[in-house]
Amino acid sequence: MKLVDEAEIQVIAGNGGNGCVGFRREKFIPLGGPDGGDGGSGGSVWLQADENLNTLVDFRHQKQFRAQRGENGMGRQMYGKAGEDLTITVPVGTVVTNIGTDEVIGDLTTHGDRLLVAKGGKGGLGNMHFKSSITRAPRKATPGEEGEERLLKLELKLLADVGLLGFPNAGKSTFIRAVSAATPKVADYPFTTLYPNLGVVSVEAHRSFVIADIPGLIEGAADGAGLGAQFLRHLQRTRLLLHLVDMAPVSEEYADTGVVVSPAEQVRAIERELARHDASLLDKPRWLVLNKADLMFEDEARERAQAIVAELGWTQPWYLVSAISREGTWPIMQDVMAWFDRQREEAGQDADAY
Repeated sequence: MKLVDEAEIQVIAGNGGNGCVGFRREKFIPLGGPDGGDGGSGGSVWLQADENLNTLVDFRHQKQFRAQRGENGMGRQMYGKAGEDLTITVPVGTVVTNIGTDEVIGDLTTHGDRLLVAKGGKGGLGNMHFKSSITRAPRKATPGEEGEERLLKLELKLLADVGLLGFPNAGKSTFIRAVSAATPKVADYPFTTLYPNLGVVSVEAHRSFVIADIPGLIEGAADGAGLGAQFLRHLQRTRLLLHLVDMAPVSEEYADTGVVVSPAEQVRAIERELARHDASLLDKPRWLVLNKADLMFEDEARERAQAIVAELGWTQPWYLVSAISREGTWPIMQDVMAWFDRQREEAGQDADAY
């Protein structure tokens, strides 16, 4: 499952510092001559791939990036300080295009890859460079060059990190609306979602992940029933599954079958479809999210949730939420982000062991 995440940013390299017109003036040294120093070079703007990022969501808040200007030259042949380069971190797999020329500048495919996107201007020359046998006291210096300025389009093909699965009308679209900026269609009839919707969940700056709303599954999906096995394939590319279940007192009907099933049986039915399509999907981390708690009193909802968990013999994390009121949804997102952080740490430790 892929989604093209795009952002447009403006990058401005630093201007070079101006050269200095100066003359050496010291006691007992008449006509000391020109000693104006050169200006420092302006800082450049670089993009660097970082495997810890996986979305471009941060660039929706900050769109302009400017590197430091070089300092002007000074007397006594002192050069101006060069401006510091600016490095902008982007996710691995980001394609960079110059909007002005529609030219692809580069593709950052590996962690640590760096790409120069705006070069800093050179510093101007001080008057000490213009001294000659004819011109002993030049009063000429050159200004610093302007740094490059570009409008860039950043494009990233996203793969979903988290997949939502469950029966039609389990509340998946409402859930993804509650935790991200995605706006999938929500209605009170089955199969509202006809294609996967992806949303970016931003927990905080530089910490985000992609969540996918998979269209509702029914029994026989592995054989193409309902919206078919094509959406089951999407689940294979996710790292974590959130299994949403409608735990309302009135049991939902199986879409188009007329068979009434309990929440626990809904879970088992989808597990059977996962196993028929690819048994490895059952080994994927899967957290249970019991939805529509708002339709019951708080104590009743808690007791019903515990009964469902006990009936299933559930050992993985589970949550009780109301997606429509967003109650209980954000703690899940924080736990998911913490789980991804632990996965990265463990992967890094395993790599260090070798």
